[in-house]
Amino acid sequence: MADTRTLHGFHAVTARLRQRPESVRAIYVDASRHDARARELAARAAASDVAVHPVDAARLQSLTGHERHQGVVAIVDAAMPHVTLDDVLETAAEPPLLLILDGVTDPHNLGACLRSADAFGAHAVVVPKDRAVGLNATVAKAASGALETVPWVRVVNLARALEEMAEAGFWRVGLAGEADMVLDEALGPARLALVLGAEGEGMRQNTAAHCDALARLPISARIESLNVSNAAAIALYAARTRSGRSGR
Repeated sequence: MADTRTLHGFHAVTARLRQRPESVRAIYVDASRHDARARELAARAAASDVAVHPVDAARLQSLTGHERHQGVVAIVDAAMPHVTLDDVLETAAEPPLLLILDGVTDPHNLGACLRSADAFGAHAVVVPKDRAVGLNATVAKAASGALETVPWVRVVNLARALEEMAEAGFWRVGLAGEADMVLDEALGPARLALVLGAEGEGMRQNTAAHCDALARLPISARIESLNVSNAAAIALYAARTRSGRSGR
């Protein structure tokens, strides 16, 4: 159906049930799975009045076109909802984790950042409207389904958005190779916004000025810097493990 698409994998399907249960038309689960993860998903679906259909592996593969489905496939509405920063700040589960990308222009990097945000439970990715790549087919492919589950927010004024995060109690940590502190030393309160800059150039000066702390990754002196998507993955993992976050 043109107005639907598929999601696969327990993380992606569970995230959609948490965030937009009304958009889930049906869920198909491998009939041979009776483990705790499958039972938890079934219970969450039942609570949202979403039908769960036990099927064989061949049916799941026919829905996705591949075998990398983890035994669960959901049919969901194709349309992406418009999400604002206010939506995220008001509804993110505690303790929230945001990924802020300042001027990332490479679609492969942006897609990889979205994928890491999904993997490590970030509640949203925030980007400026201008001087940054928008959503396109290359981003979607590199994101490997993360566009379906990670709220994506474009803001007109990134500095103002960072001010709004501060007003909402977020501790804003910007990654900068020249910073004195390493990331572990800068991770503060539970409400956290990680800020990363563009490939090669880093954060703009005004963006850095709106961070509560600047920190660097503890990488070898032989390596000048990491790709922004690699840095984002490391920073998100550190933030999640340091605070005991369990994800969205």
